[in-house]
Amino acid sequence: MRLTLGEVFDPGTILLNLAGTTKDEVFRELIDAIAAVHSECDKTATLAALWEREKKLSTGISSGVAIPHAVCGGIGMAAGAVGISSAGIEYGALDEKPVHIIFLLILGEGTKEDHLHILDQIFTLVRTEAVTLIKNAKSAQEVYEMLSRYNV
Repeated sequence: MRLTLGEVFDPGTILLNLAGTTKDEVFRELIDAIAAVHSECDKTATLAALWEREKKLSTGISSGVAIPHAVCGGIGMAAGAVGISSAGIEYGALDEKPVHIIFLLILGEGTKEDHLHILDQIFTLVRTEAVTLIKNAKSAQEVYEMLSRYNV
């Protein structure tokens, strides 16, 4: 059975008001949120894996959305965090516009087969009105419920 977004994300890893103003600060903030829920997450290895992936091509896709992701040992599952920045972050996105919503994914070695499926769910989601609803959400629970309902 394929993972759903509700299984990847947790209300505790959804940050409505990112404090970070740079890509590195935001990566660290979202990794900290994942590590708070998944204590087995190696924050240093995760950050290194994200930057290694980011060197290949920016994960800022367009429309103010980025999906940084990496396979990283030390976590046995797929785990994600969502960060929202109303001001926007200069991210080096492919469309050269600021990013407002970041879906950060850490995929354990055992979840590689779910990698493309999870990315596809997010790509499909961001092409709908859900992006506006997520950006304007009033609570982490509201975002989580939206992600949980959205299955492709």
